[in-house]
Amino acid sequence: MASVVLSEAEKVYIVHGIQEDLRVDGRGCEDYRCAEVETDVVSNTSGSARVKLGHTDILVGVKAEMGTPKLEKPSEGYLEFFVDCSANATPEFEGRGGDELATEIANTLYRIFNNEGSIDLKSLCINPREHCWVLYVDVLLLECGGNLFDAISIAVKAALFNTRIPKVRVLEDEEGSKEIELSDDPFDCIRLKVDNVPCIITLSKIGYRHVVDATLQEEACSLASLLISVTSRGVVTCMKKVGKGSLDPESIFEMMETGKRVGKVLHTSLQKVLDKEESLGTTRKKVGFLG
Repeated sequence: MASVVLSEAEKVYIVHGIQEDLRVDGRGCEDYRCAEVETDVVSNTSGSARVKLGHTDILVGVKAEMGTPKLEKPSEGYLEFFVDCSANATPEFEGRGGDELATEIANTLYRIFNNEGSIDLKSLCINPREHCWVLYVDVLLLECGGNLFDAISIAVKAALFNTRIPKVRVLEDEEGSKEIELSDDPFDCIRLKVDNVPCIITLSKIGYRHVVDATLQEEACSLASLLISVTSRGVVTCMKKVGKGSLDPESIFEMMETGKRVGKVLHTSLQKVLDKEESLGTTRKKVGFLG
């Protein structure tokens, strides 16, 4: 993961400020940086989104392709995650430098979406045991400015909200063989219900307090962080500790309560932005990569 080198004086300045609920950029401990969310930014995908959270820049594309259901779940579709850490994000990702982080992010996303309540996978089934929709979710890290997991989870939810899957009819002839017919109408499509898709809230322990949406400088001052996936109703579906330091049970409980509270606000704000973009339709001004 991208990192910065701080002097002891800089670390003391950041840590002491956080103990007084005042961060270097003027935020409180439970405040997010201003986030920019834009959907439908990649033309050759079923759905896409770009999220800028401070200096963290994430692009997510979703491609729906027909596949065969898994043996253990014959009446469900499934999601596949691929993460690419661009060398443009930080020199540390050159060569195979970003592979370990990419694997960690992909495994975290698999854990979150392994929950049956996250997304209705049965709606992706076309013909039990034979055909289903497979959603290939590609995550590209364009810039690293701290708090990667939160930004990625926001981008994935926005891209899934934007995803349009063609409607399919299964036709059976007299001999019993089945044919699949895809609708030509771009508006005749299935939309995914993302109400229960969780977002990740990363809480970084710094000194005696914890902060959300840590910058690279704040991450350098933190020895342990807690990743919590929270639904729009404030339900915790998954939890993971990262970092070399330890967390006592009381701190974990406090961080979970903060994560639930902040997560509900984050979901509400994100849904408002997504609904607003959806209502604008074709009149929406696209910014893309030149904005």
